[in-house]
Amino acid sequence: MKRKLISAIGVAAMMVSIAACGGDKGDEGKAGADGYAGQTLTVWVMDGSSPDQWQKDVAAAFEKKTKAKVKFEIQQWNGIQQKLTTALSEENPPDVFEIGNTQTPAYAKTGGLADLADLKSEIGADWTESLNNSSVFEGKQYAVPWYFANRVVMYNKKVWADAGIKDTPRTRDEFYDALKTIGEKTDAEPIYLPGQNWYHFVGLVVGEGGELVKKEGDKYVSNLDDPKVAAAMETYKKFQALSKAPKDKDEATPQQGEVFAKGNVGAMIAMGWESGIAVEANPEIEEQIGYFTIPGETADKPEGVFLGGSNLAVAAGSQKQELAKEFLRIALSDEHEGQLAKLNGVIPNKESLQSNLAGNAAAEAAAPAAAGGGTTPLIPEWAAVENAPNPIKTYMTAVLNGKSPAEAAQQVEDEFNKRLSQES
Repeated sequence: MKRKLISAIGVAAMMVSIAACGGDKGDEGKAGADGYAGQTLTVWVMDGSSPDQWQKDVAAAFEKKTKAKVKFEIQQWNGIQQKLTTALSEENPPDVFEIGNTQTPAYAKTGGLADLADLKSEIGADWTESLNNSSVFEGKQYAVPWYFANRVVMYNKKVWADAGIKDTPRTRDEFYDALKTIGEKTDAEPIYLPGQNWYHFVGLVVGEGGELVKKEGDKYVSNLDDPKVAAAMETYKKFQALSKAPKDKDEATPQQGEVFAKGNVGAMIAMGWESGIAVEANPEIEEQIGYFTIPGETADKPEGVFLGGSNLAVAAGSQKQELAKEFLRIALSDEHEGQLAKLNGVIPNKESLQSNLAGNAAAEAAAPAAAGGGTTPLIPEWAAVENAPNPIKTYMTAVLNGKSPAEAAQQVEDEFNKRLSQES
């Protein structure tokens, strides 16, 4: 699930040519036992997203049902926006393609994605709503939810045992008290939480029911001065005060997994794959690693989390619209969606399929929070906000260095709004 985050100022403007290239549904009326015989469907998937066995099994099921073949083409996250933009404006775009969930609105706005409302009605009644939200733009279903991941608490079992902590925290206060106990009874750093782990902050905002932007007239503007956003930042500040991590760096500077590997950190907020970084740096740490769901304010509701992941979409310009939908019916079937979850340890698009995560400790810890998770604002204008220097990170560091949330919000408001308006 480790991937390079891609942002581009004016991504919607960059893709204006896509809308003019919508093709007719060239394969309509060809369904049937041999209706698609001789055709090949091109599917773009990102590096690491779909294991070879999954591709093999889906291709076999697809060929058995349609008599057509599927050609998977592996893509890299780095540079994919430009490559996909170009491909969607040409006469023969990929028929089906993987797209980052937070990138989907920008492509939908241009007209580059086919409307999949009929597919949602047919197979999506029990898709988890929080996971499907990013596939919807202006009320229309422009993609389908594929797989997701979110952060968990990764902790050092030995450090917790040395502090005398036996029970897994079930509430935010219990979590905080456990970390304080580690600080009081051991020499370990209770939690490694850098000041700019902003995706965790986004999760806290989601948990508070807040929004990072609001609409004024016909444009979006900063909503960082909202009390719910401030409450999320105060929670972050409370926990970050227990950490020695820098207030002006994110979790990749340095890689927090490498910090955890040294064995003197009680916990960190992490993606499941980050344990691999720790183990690579120190193989002996592996047996000490444990996971639990990030506790929320009450025991019955986990903390809000940022949901990273991917959707699958059909190119509006594809001449194989119906064949593409046949592929999606198979790829997102319980059998193959469940298989992907099991093989890759990712959150499937239905809660009923989470049983496929059994035995994967990190994924089992992540799953309970998925239904209450969320994303950054699902608007095309958001892409520019994430470009360095990210004003959300600037806001966080300002609060951690002593400014009130209101003062910090005011400090970054002009830059935030300029990016939302896509001004250079």
